[in-house]
Amino acid sequence: MENFFSTLSSFLWGWPMIILLIGTHLFLTIKLKFPQRHIFKAMRLSLAKEEGKQGEVSQFGALVTSLAATLGTGNIIGMATAVSLGGPGAVFWCWVTGVLGISTKYGEGLLAIKYRVRNKRGEMTGGPMYALDRGLGMKWLAVLFCVFTALAAFGIGNLVQANSIAIIANDTWGIDTLYVSLAMSVLVALVIFGGIKSIARFCSALVPFMAVSYVGGCLFILFMNSAYLLESFELIFTSAFSPRAAGGGFLGSTIIMASRFGIARGLFSNESGLGSAPIIAAAAKTRNPVRQALVSSTATFWDTVVICALTGLVLVSSVLAHPDIDATQGATLTKAAFDKIPYVGTFVLTFGIITFAFSTILGWSYYGEKSIEYLGGLRIIPFYRMAWVLAVCAGGIMDMTLIWNISDCMNALMAIPNLVCLLLLTPVIVQETKYYLWDGRLDEAHRVVSSTAD
Repeated sequence: MENFFSTLSSFLWGWPMIILLIGTHLFLTIKLKFPQRHIFKAMRLSLAKEEGKQGEVSQFGALVTSLAATLGTGNIIGMATAVSLGGPGAVFWCWVTGVLGISTKYGEGLLAIKYRVRNKRGEMTGGPMYALDRGLGMKWLAVLFCVFTALAAFGIGNLVQANSIAIIANDTWGIDTLYVSLAMSVLVALVIFGGIKSIARFCSALVPFMAVSYVGGCLFILFMNSAYLLESFELIFTSAFSPRAAGGGFLGSTIIMASRFGIARGLFSNESGLGSAPIIAAAAKTRNPVRQALVSSTATFWDTVVICALTGLVLVSSVLAHPDIDATQGATLTKAAFDKIPYVGTFVLTFGIITFAFSTILGWSYYGEKSIEYLGGLRIIPFYRMAWVLAVCAGGIMDMTLIWNISDCMNALMAIPNLVCLLLLTPVIVQETKYYLWDGRLDEAHRVVSSTAD
């Protein structure tokens, strides 16, 4: 089974998926007249008050909850793997992927609000499954998306993250993984049983704090490596387009390897096109689809354009500054870089990994919950939440090899229905964008959404 899912994962996340995702990013970027130019306006909107509007949480609450699910161990350890296998040029291609992915995240957020509905509890519910169902009449594809999302949620969003927390807590402080797992289960239960409002409140406090802490550590390392920053930038850009193997102590790589691993890491990290983030975007209090689309697009900016790029620059400059660091070992590359921070380096990295992973558990719990709700109704939700908490406990003591590969496969499979939805509904995305953004009606209220039966 491990061999089968490992082979399938390599195929699904190979060049066909990369081309499909990058192609969608480029297509939407052109059709939407480069929405990246509105990123600063989008940041201002993310902090705007939208009281009295339809929705469960604020635009900022929806954004940080989305970031909570997106910011995971992939931003830290995954970036190191991309650099060790693809060379310094992987940082450039990861950054480019993030810039282009802003357009896809924008389209996802717009459709989430456009086609969201109100469930029997009076809560706003949406995401690719409702866009596929209500916008395209493809209920069968909506069902497949929800099945893949629910499976991916328990894998990459739960078991894998819980295991990462348990292992690093054990390695760093010697705490038994069982005790760590039990403590995680209690904390997760306290948050998720309160629903999206509870998750958003917790993430609104945790995400900015954990992001600032991690970015602060990165900036300190860059300050220590300041003499090598110019050389790092030059190496990143030249390696990104080099037809020959990269030097400087990195594993020999060409433009093919740099783009392959950099693009793959960027796509996997920011989740643009995956279809997960719009599930949370649908719960936002907002005046119209375009406002939330703009806010949603900033998640990709913060995740890849800022945090992944900073991580990559830290890794490249650290290898240049400290030739004793083994750049070919992705699993230990980040740790070696942060160990150079006097006294607190290990703590900063450990805190970053634990908080990033824990926030991912919370964000993905909502993705899975809404997928289960679409498949079976509200009556299943209490049982789902109990299963989620139990899975957190189990994840801390399980072997993850098979789970990783299955989760990667489910992530790729859930992206396909979402990309179909985005491409077929591009005319709707363009029409809404023209009405609200290009024609200057960004403050206008959207019409009332419909209801749906449980």
